Amino acid sequence: MSLFWRIFALNAVVLGIATALLLWAPVTVSVPVVLTEAVILVGGLAVMLVANAALLRIGLAPLDRLTRLMTTVDLLRPGQRLPEQGRGETAELIRTFNAMVERLEHERATSSARVLVGQEAERRRIAQELHDEVGQSMTAILLVLKRAADDADEPLRGELRQVQEITRGSLDEVRRLVRRLRPDVLEDLGLISALTSLTTGFATHAGLRVVRRFDSGLPALDQQTELVLYRVAQEALTNAARHAEAGLVEVSLHHTDGTITLAVVDDGRGTGAVREGAGIRGMRERALLIGATLDVTSQPHAGTQVRLTVPVPRKQP
Repeated sequence: MSLFWRIFALNAVVLGIATALLLWAPVTVSVPVVLTEAVILVGGLAVMLVANAALLRIGLAPLDRLTRLMTTVDLLRPGQRLPEQGRGETAELIRTFNAMVERLEHERATSSARVLVGQEAERRRIAQELHDEVGQSMTAILLVLKRAADDADEPLRGELRQVQEITRGSLDEVRRLVRRLRPDVLEDLGLISALTSLTTGFATHAGLRVVRRFDSGLPALDQQTELVLYRVAQEALTNAARHAEAGLVEVSLHHTDGTITLAVVDDGRGTGAVREGAGIRGMRERALLIGATLDVTSQPHAGTQVRLTVPVPRKQP
């Protein structure tokens, strides 16, 4: 039955009952209307309106659920669907909406994958240029400064030494940026070594204490999964350093039956309600690439926790 005929039928039932009451109930209407008759008529109208509203509420309940879901659906949290209840146009509308959300999730995942692959390629290109162009130029400047300082007299020699130290510090910063843009250690030594190097560098530059808890004997992961785990840990550590006002950060990597869980927990101020900016949404997009689940929780004065759960295919016996 279509939605139009369902609403028509509900109203017909209410009006039919009201008509039957008027026909067979011992109620008459005088001219002019007597007060008791007016009270009966107004009461009957109120009952009719309440009954009509209740029946319409029941009939349109699936549309209300659909409206609420449409206002809260988030493509970065896939799997939100409505149960296909009811019949006719309402059920068809729910099926169409679920199919649309599924299609949009697939298109979002595909487009995000292309964007993130492009970002990684651009990171590599920039890192290569920094290493080949800027790094080599600054190394050459250091050599020239060293020769000039060796041949110069005081106080010029001291000033050249200061410039040399400033240039060396800038070169170290460029190398650190290159490592952040292109984690070669991830490709050369694997995920555990890359996370160890990342947390060590983070502790040195951010001035925070970092505790590592990595399980041994992790299953072999593909390159994309390792890169997602590394980038999520990198972004979580960056957020902890910039916003959390933390003194301690714990980074853990645990393997359970069928999943690998990365957790980054700080003891900062926390916020209660997590504001999902570009960083967290970027982590969610990366999680979608490998079918992982990202949970971010924050409690006031109790810190923030970022947890990424990655499904691992089981080996066939």
